Amino acid sequence: MCFPHAGGAAVAFTALSAALPADIEVVAVQYPGRQDRRAEPFADDITTLAAGAVEALAGAGCDDRPLFLLGHSLGSLVAFEAARLLERRGDLGQRGGLERLFASAAWPPSADWKAGTPEDSGDDVIVEHVRWLGGVPEALLDDPGTVAEMVRLMRGDNEALGNYRCAEGAAVAAPLTVLLAEDDPKNTAEQMTGWARHTRGAYALEPLPGGHFALTERDSGAAPLLTRYIREDLKKAATAPDPVTAAQASAPAQAAPTAPRAPRAELVREIYLAGIAGERPRLSTDLTTLKDAARAVMEPRAHAYVAGDAGTGATGRANREAFDQWRLLPRMWKGGGERDLSVSLLGRRLDVPVLLAPVAAQTVAHPEGELASARAAAEVGVPFVLSSFSSHSLEDVAQAAEAAGAADSQPRWYQLYWPNDPAVAESLVRRVAAAGYTAIVVTVDNPTFGYRPSDLDTAYLPFVHGEGIANFTSDPVFRSQLPEEAGEMATVAHWAKIASNPTLTWDDLPRLRRWTDLPLLIKGIQHPDDAHRALAAGADGVVVSNHGGRQLDGGVAALDALPAVRAAVGPHVPVLMDSGIRTGTDIVKALALGADAVLYGRPYVYGLALNGQAGAAHALRCLLADLDLAMTLTGCPSVADITRELVVLRGPLPEDRPVRASRR
Repeated sequence: MCFPHAGGAAVAFTALSAALPADIEVVAVQYPGRQDRRAEPFADDITTLAAGAVEALAGAGCDDRPLFLLGHSLGSLVAFEAARLLERRGDLGQRGGLERLFASAAWPPSADWKAGTPEDSGDDVIVEHVRWLGGVPEALLDDPGTVAEMVRLMRGDNEALGNYRCAEGAAVAAPLTVLLAEDDPKNTAEQMTGWARHTRGAYALEPLPGGHFALTERDSGAAPLLTRYIREDLKKAATAPDPVTAAQASAPAQAAPTAPRAPRAELVREIYLAGIAGERPRLSTDLTTLKDAARAVMEPRAHAYVAGDAGTGATGRANREAFDQWRLLPRMWKGGGERDLSVSLLGRRLDVPVLLAPVAAQTVAHPEGELASARAAAEVGVPFVLSSFSSHSLEDVAQAAEAAGAADSQPRWYQLYWPNDPAVAESLVRRVAAAGYTAIVVTVDNPTFGYRPSDLDTAYLPFVHGEGIANFTSDPVFRSQLPEEAGEMATVAHWAKIASNPTLTWDDLPRLRRWTDLPLLIKGIQHPDDAHRALAAGADGVVVSNHGGRQLDGGVAALDALPAVRAAVGPHVPVLMDSGIRTGTDIVKALALGADAVLYGRPYVYGLALNGQAGAAHALRCLLADLDLAMTLTGCPSVADITRELVVLRGPLPEDRPVRASRR
């Protein structure tokens, strides 16, 4: 259970969660006053934050498993007080227990915290304090909206910090490990020794490379250190269960434990073994060929709609050319016998860093449309993102996914095209939460349809034929606005009247936040300043995308925009990417350049057209097998090992570090 710093949020631990092994579950605490708890008042004391976290833990069904608390900066004090409260109450469950407390980048609890808290100072002093600590990109500190939100959060949290008092003799029974970054400007090893008197168990001080926020940065080295302590503590506890067994034991009695998935690259072995009996894959394993193969089975205007780009197709071509500009630079003998493809995103552990992108009106490819795609996603273990403009209602798609056995690691997201009718918009959003979708992806690059000659030349748009508007025709508010006995033409006309909303601005996003507590991601971001604006307006993450080249001709490639957006928002904000991804090695390149995960679009729709659910599943299996093998061949046992050093621009390698060959 992780507790963030002052001004921080649960997403601060995204990188750390992704770097930890899959059997170590991360539960990150969200303090009041921010993001999905923005409407709640700030806590006025550290102990209040601790009590709220303990109550949330009790309701999360985790109290029968070994528990480790990890706090960063202010969060270290919250974690300490939570540990004291848990030990006093003794209600961790019969088989669970508080195994260890980790404290990072924080003075001891009994120190005078009010003296180091700038909450009574001017805004400029708070900003300079944040700049001194490091960890926040300078571009964000230059953005007035971001600074205003940061100051608001810091003042709220620092009031609780300033009110905190802890006696010298206050101590927990659990062992304590203190993490100290070597270049932390605020903390020293001498200061940290004061933590030793606050535990009756073992005490250790561990160094980390980096500055004040080293714990939460990508590739910090904290994950191996924490894993070592956790593994050793569990071995020492004779009665402590294996984490996987404990997770299964805490599941509802009627839910059978999910069997571990075979390595994704096992598909390759299956194909070769089937070849002994003369069997071949029904569809090509070269996913770049599915587009032309689908042309033979789809109605020409439907294929043109799915495959077409804006204008001359320059943006679509740029998307692919951008991937080709980067080359993978593999490292050898890195011990990659087993690969961990899982990532942590928005507080959930996903089996793979891939989600199915929202694609509208999928019945133009296959009669079952999104129902078959959702079942294929559940079958392969990939989260599904449903388009607002789907041919089946969001409730029907949710039911299909659940019937196919979609697990918690395969959440459903909903992509929102924000209509210009507020009542319909709010109704859609509230239906999304009621149907079990766990995030909303707001697409912002479509204030109007792009200029698409492939659609114009055939005079075809599926929506005006009633395809892709099921979420509206099933909506009670939308239907209440139709005249009695409205026919298809009247229904489509009303949909066309409200479907788009070109007047939206960033000032509208807080209104959406009031309608839902679900995480919000903004899709269609290409400029770093828009990423700033999205976060300042209440978004939880961004999706770097140019709509696959379907909106603006001559636009920047999404992959080319990705590094600048990642640098602008910093390491902790969830950043996804789509547009142009076709292969597993494309995914590796996107992750290396800053994406936490990718959205995969048109190829699975071509598979759907060719062979329904099985065709969509085939495309996904091939993609993930390619990714699995690419990680092995580049020396990356886990997604956390995919770093910027793995890719280089096309051309000769720089000769800045010549190596002399040995004759031995």
